[in-house]
Amino acid sequence: MLPFSVQFRPGQPVYEQVIYAVHKALVTGQLQPGDPFPSVRQLSSELQINPNTAHKIVTLLKQDKLIVVEPGRGTFINRDHRPDAEGRTALLSEKVEALVVEALKLDLRREDVVRAVETTWDSLSENN
Repeated sequence: MLPFSVQFRPGQPVYEQVIYAVHKALVTGQLQPGDPFPSVRQLSSELQINPNTAHKIVTLLKQDKLIVVEPGRGTFINRDHRPDAEGRTALLSEKVEALVVEALKLDLRREDVVRAVETTWDSLSENN
């Protein structure tokens, strides 16, 4: 069983959805630094995705230094990964831009978006 869950949605690449799910699991405490991370084979099997896609996920998470591979032991959530403030802000800015674009497409008011963000923030913060 995977230590995180993914709800696949059409229109977005599978690997991006899985990577997002891993980040969310870390933020909510579902995954902790030092926890074992599934192998390519396990990701492929349990998520029913192409092994090449699973390999891409692991490769990108390694490049981001979110996971580490310890030969003979396995793959783990990096104990030392702490992105700097600039890196965290850069990561978030893309997501914020996407949120604003979607809100504008839906003709939402700024207040509605802020309220939705606050509600989601409170909901996720309760889990920490």
